[in-house]
Amino acid sequence: MPDVKKLWPWFVMLLVCTITVFQLHNQGRIWWCTCGHANLWAGDIWTSHNSQHLFDPYSFTHVLHGVLFCGIIVWLFPRLPLVWCFFITVCIEAGWEVLENSQFIIQRYREATMALGYEGDTITNSMGDILCCAVGFYLARYLGFRWSIVLFIVTELVLLFWIRDNLTLNVLMLIFPIDAIKAWQVIH
Repeated sequence: MPDVKKLWPWFVMLLVCTITVFQLHNQGRIWWCTCGHANLWAGDIWTSHNSQHLFDPYSFTHVLHGVLFCGIIVWLFPRLPLVWCFFITVCIEAGWEVLENSQFIIQRYREATMALGYEGDTITNSMGDILCCAVGFYLARYLGFRWSIVLFIVTELVLLFWIRDNLTLNVLMLIFPIDAIKAWQVIH
């Protein structure tokens, strides 16, 4: 019989994800893209498919969330068991998904960033984002500090040239929009 103490963090994470789904549904998020196709990947961020399927180019920014959260949480709580560090990461990411899909943040994205027609994520996309964050957490644990920095920089550069956006620009434009960057981003 499995040790219940070891399973407890996983049960709580499942509960957090369930509550996140419930809250996203209450916020009016739909389960999947209204296009009628259940695609796992939508690669063009300039279409209505962005953030509507399981994964998209922004999924890589959520991997970087996991890398960052891993580093920060392990640094802040060096004696905390890894599973509880992971739990905190999942909770932070789930909280972000709920906040990101609030009307306030959706409107902010529309006004301040290149996401002019952004309608919010589907529930499926939000769960994919949480999964990507989890992958980022474990990548950071596997790679260690130096290689995690390399992964972060390379991912940011690839996204910058691929979609003219990345985690750094996304945060910057959400908090302190710069018209010149927004104008550059919408040219594709």
